[in-house]
Amino acid sequence: MEPLNKSLLRSLPKVDDLLKNPSILELMPKIPRTVIVDAVRRAIEVKRQEILAGSYTGGPEDLEQLVVQKAIELSKEEIKPNLRRVINATGVVLHTNLGRALLSCSAKEAVEAVASSYCNLEINLNSGKRGSRYEPVEELITRLTGAEAALVVNNNAAAVLLALGTMAKGKEVIVSRGQLVEIGGSFRIPEVMAQSGALLVEVGATNKTHPQDYQKAITAETALLLHVHTSNYRIVGFTRETTVEELVQIGAERQIPVMSDLGSGFLVDLAPYGLPQEPSVQEVVAAGADVVTFSGDKLLGGPQAGIIVGKRKWIDQMKKNPLTRAIRINKFTVAALEATLREYIDQDNVLKNIPTIRMLTEAPAAVKDRAEKLLALLKEKITSPAQIDLAPGTSQVGGGSMPTAELPTYLVTCVAEHLSVEELSVRLRLAEPAVVGRVQDNKYQVDLRTVQPEEIEPLADVMSRIINSREGTGR
Repeated sequence: MEPLNKSLLRSLPKVDDLLKNPSILELMPKIPRTVIVDAVRRAIEVKRQEILAGSYTGGPEDLEQLVVQKAIELSKEEIKPNLRRVINATGVVLHTNLGRALLSCSAKEAVEAVASSYCNLEINLNSGKRGSRYEPVEELITRLTGAEAALVVNNNAAAVLLALGTMAKGKEVIVSRGQLVEIGGSFRIPEVMAQSGALLVEVGATNKTHPQDYQKAITAETALLLHVHTSNYRIVGFTRETTVEELVQIGAERQIPVMSDLGSGFLVDLAPYGLPQEPSVQEVVAAGADVVTFSGDKLLGGPQAGIIVGKRKWIDQMKKNPLTRAIRINKFTVAALEATLREYIDQDNVLKNIPTIRMLTEAPAAVKDRAEKLLALLKEKITSPAQIDLAPGTSQVGGGSMPTAELPTYLVTCVAEHLSVEELSVRLRLAEPAVVGRVQDNKYQVDLRTVQPEEIEPLADVMSRIINSREGTGR
């Protein structure tokens, strides 16, 4: 009598036969044939390895259907986009790993319009001559900030790099030690400065830097006084930083320009909504800074961009810098940024239409309403033993912005009897749509501040489906 595994191996279906299977044929109009053929071959190999390892528990009659199921699973996995939709249940409003700011409806419509047709990116429709891709946003930015001129590049690190390279290449730039921050991806201000060709001159101490520290450090080689707003951390206690106004006074006396890197700059005052007081772009421009840089996808609530505003003399020089072409924005950024900026013309529109601003200023009662809706849906849909509760909590601004801010929020917490919290977290991340929440206090937590109203039902569906399923739990 021949060994069982040899009999099973001979029973493995052939590729050509599987391609005629009705379930496989149903996939053909939706998935490229090459993907399906490859998935069928891999599915056969999976079962072959199971048989050889002695882990296959079915009979010969089950093999074809099991291979087909595996091939369908592999085919669908292969065509799934790598970059896909995620429901942000972390409560971090500007979550860098999840793409930071959500675009407004008007920004999404603007991107769709230029994505599906040609557009006047670099042509002036009035004259018929070549135009500038910055024209659609420059006038809006200067009107909103009070600056003489503006330029937009692909992110704020690029904006700082361009500004330093234009204003101080080969020359000294004076900056406080307490402002030598590290930004995302472990990049640090000194490294960005070195790449620009400017020469760093540190002054003061980590916790205290006085105006006279800058005065003493100025030499004939000094080209720029740099202020860096520490938007992603705070030093508290025995501290003192030189203000932009003080730097501007020193700069005027010594005929040296002043640049302020605000990082996550914003255009509306959020302090009335319980958020920390932060310097706005308008305030820093009014204080006399020659150049100000800030991000488009943080507190502005728009697309990824580095926005540079300031004196026309410096902005014009930056526009002529060859680096500007390498870091220029594309038509999608122009469209999304213009639509975002137009919302700022009316502050009521900002609070209502810019998702980032709306989430940051939303009253806890409104968050609680969404939490109660999700709670009710989960209790209705989940049939497996699980503890689902409502609890107060705190959310974060994120994105290197307002590090001390705590936003009151409401959480829906979950503990499934047959799934560990970690396993539930993994399954939700791999689900469709993917869900990223918190694992804290031995519970899976959904923070409703960052869950959009239209995401409540899909979130309830995916959570209940995973909790109700006992596949792979061993129980």
